[in-house]
Amino acid sequence: MILVLHAHPYPQHSHACKALLDAANDVPDVEVRSLYDLYPDFDIDVAAEQAALIRADLVVWLHPVYWYSVPSLLKHWFEVVLLQGWAFGPGGTALRGKHCLWVASSGGDEASYAAGGMHGRRFADFIAPIEQTARFCGMSWAPPLLVHGAHLVTDEALQASAAALHTQLLAWTARKSLNNPEAS
Repeated sequence: MILVLHAHPYPQHSHACKALLDAANDVPDVEVRSLYDLYPDFDIDVAAEQAALIRADLVVWLHPVYWYSVPSLLKHWFEVVLLQGWAFGPGGTALRGKHCLWVASSGGDEASYAAGGMHGRRFADFIAPIEQTARFCGMSWAPPLLVHGAHLVTDEALQASAAALHTQLLAWTARKSLNNPEAS
């Protein structure tokens, strides 16, 4: 199963995240959990979130980039769901061997994430904490799918990114079906 954790505080204003989220719509065995819809008060049901993670083979973190990181509810989700003894540390093997895909949109275009750009750093510098969160929990990290310049991206470029995600998710389900014929 593919678990998509969607964390956008203002999804009605997001052209890019909506297109990426829609890319998962007709993929079999996908569960979408929209964290801001589920937990507007930030009172996360840890048992429900951990149960969803247990069911998943692939976990997708889909969100806009906020202040070079994840939106606050996803950060809170990391803190209360990925617990020592469950997700990491002694006995913390619940996520070991699962795969993680980071799908994010940024307001800045690629040129703004360069040594001489507005942000003064390559975007790759901001990937490390997200990647390390997955790896610290024993997950396999897939190369992220990023949409830069989300406010300015052309419809064609956005649809190409959404199609790439759709293809990647379909390939994942096909691979899992081939590896586990009884699951089909």
